[in-house]
Amino acid sequence: MKTDNLGRAILEDQEVLECLYNGKDITELNVEKTILDQYNRTVSQLKTGKELEVLEDMDPQSFDAQNQKDWYMPEQFNSIDIESYVLGLSKTSEEIDRVKQELELYNKFGLYPVLKFLIYLIDLMRTNNIVWGVGRGSSVSSYILYLIGVHKVDSIRYKLDINDFLR
Repeated sequence: MKTDNLGRAILEDQEVLECLYNGKDITELNVEKTILDQYNRTVSQLKTGKELEVLEDMDPQSFDAQNQKDWYMPEQFNSIDIESYVLGLSKTSEEIDRVKQELELYNKFGLYPVLKFLIYLIDLMRTNNIVWGVGRGSSVSSYILYLIGVHKVDSIRYKLDINDFLR
């Protein structure tokens, strides 16, 4: 957090989001009025159970694109080289071949950012001792998801086809 020349806190966008997620009051902090107004509207909507509004100056496609671009995760995860990361987790030539096949599909569908976020999420859950399921649905067909810890089903061992997941 930064401070101005009077020692008042100045929040960055990410810090405002963290306050929102934690329900903290930011009215006493030095925040741009437009950000504060948006924050207060959002808090009010969340408290009353109303659906959140899309910002007036942004069409839904731009809003979705912005959210998909940001992902709100630490830079260390955002800058991971996915190919090197998952290939580094592979041991046998069969695993390497499967990972390369899956990487082509993940890349084709533009899902590298999703993989980066999943690596971050799994790391966050492990760090905080949060338990998650063994695996569910077609995601267990992905060996890459198995390697990064999303599920516990070895799709190579059970001869599951990746095409069942990424149709």
